[in-house]
Amino acid sequence: MARQLRVEYAGAIYHVMSRGDRQESIFWDEEDRRRFLGTLGEASVRDGWQVHAYCLMGNHFHLVLETPQPTLVAGMKWFLGTYTQRFNARHRLRGHLFAGRYKSLLVDGSDDMYLRVVCDYVHLNPVRAGLIAADGKLADYAWSSFPEYLKEPDQRPGWLRVDRLLGEMGIQRDDATGRREFQETMEARCRAEGHADEELWSAIRRGWRFGAEDFLERLMETEAVAGANREIHEGGAAAETMEEKARRLIVEFLEKRGTRLEELRARSKGDALKIELAGELRKNTAMSMAWIANELHAGAPNSVWNALAKCRRSQDV
Repeated sequence: MARQLRVEYAGAIYHVMSRGDRQESIFWDEEDRRRFLGTLGEASVRDGWQVHAYCLMGNHFHLVLETPQPTLVAGMKWFLGTYTQRFNARHRLRGHLFAGRYKSLLVDGSDDMYLRVVCDYVHLNPVRAGLIAADGKLADYAWSSFPEYLKEPDQRPGWLRVDRLLGEMGIQRDDATGRREFQETMEARCRAEGHADEELWSAIRRGWRFGAEDFLERLMETEAVAGANREIHEGGAAAETMEEKARRLIVEFLEKRGTRLEELRARSKGDALKIELAGELRKNTAMSMAWIANELHAGAPNSVWNALAKCRRSQDV
C-alpha cells in the first residue's frame, strides 16, 4: 500500500503522535523528558511552530502544533532525529528510537471547537492511562502542557501558545482569574473522563483529518492556494517565509558585529564568523546546509558541517 502523503499548508494545525520502537520507552528519566522539551523548543523556533498542547507519556508523546509556514515534514525530521541522537549519546546506544512514521492528524482550524477537542484529548491523556489518582488533580501530572497553562506568561516556554485555546473556552484574559477558570473547567472534564467524548476520541485516534463535513473539500482548495486563511492564524500580518527569516537573521547577526554580507562573503571559506553564523542559521531556521553554504560563500556543505562539529567538540572539552 502506498504511503499517505503529508498534507502541508500555511496555518495548518496537527495532532502529532509517535511511539518508541517496539513499544519501548522513549524517556528513561526526567532528564530525558527535559531534553525532549528543550529539543521541541528548538524545533519550534527553527521552524516557526506554535505549540498549543503536549503530553509526554512513557513510550510515546502527543503534540498539538500549528505551522504558520508549511514546515511539518522538515521540522519533524529534524526534531525526531535530533532527540534520537541526543538520547542515544546520553545512554550510549545506537539505532532507531521511534517506530516507523509519526502519525499526524490534520485539525480543522476554521472552527476552534476542533482545536479544543484535540487539546482536551492530549491534556486528558494521563487520565485515560490511569496516571492520575482518583483523588488527584490533572495538574499533578508534570509532563504535559496543562500545568504550564496555569503559570504566569513569563514562567512558560515562549514557544507554547495558550491564547487560542483559552479563547475557544470563552476565557478572554490570560490572568489569574482566567487561568483559574481554565483549571476548574479541565478538572471537571478530568472527573468526567471515561464517560464522555468517546466518539470524538475515536475520530482522533483513527483518522487522518478531524473537522467539519466540508473540511476535505476546503483542504483541496487550501493545498492549491498556499497561505489561505492566513488572517485567522496571524492576525492579518503577512507570513514570513523561512528564507525571509534566514535572510533577516543574517542581517541582524552581521549588524551586531559591524559588518555586511558582502564583506563576510569576501572572507575565506572557513572564516570563524561564517561558521558561527552558519550554526545560528541551522539552529533557528529550516534552511539546508547547501543553501547556507552558498549564501555565505562558505564552501562545500560538508566542510561547513565539519567545521561546526569541530566547534562543538571544542566547546565540550
